[in-house]
Amino acid sequence: MYAIVNIAGQQFKVAKDQHLFVHRLQGDEGASIEFDNVLLVDNGGKITVGVPAVKGASVTAKIVSHLKGDKVIVFKKKRRKGYKKKNGHRQYFTKIQIESITL
Repeated sequence: MYAIVNIAGQQFKVAKDQHLFVHRLQGDEGASIEFDNVLLVDNGGKITVGVPAVKGASVTAKIVSHLKGDKVIVFKKKRRKGYKKKNGHRQYFTKIQIESITL
């Protein structure tokens, strides 16, 4: 059984006991959260597609940890002009574990 769910503006294909890295979510580590915006559910070959979401379906997950991703370097340069800019960015992520998918 798997589902396609909208989490923080992005769509993920999730299954039970799967670990995901999503954009930072509100909540403490160990807290349980529920996602109601389920777009598709496959229950042993029986596919239910929502318009736009499946009514009554939800995905429950547990927040495992909050962390930061790898550093991304942004470097801009214009040749022969002496222009150089270096900037870095580290994205905040939340690691979640899918506990259940209900219809």
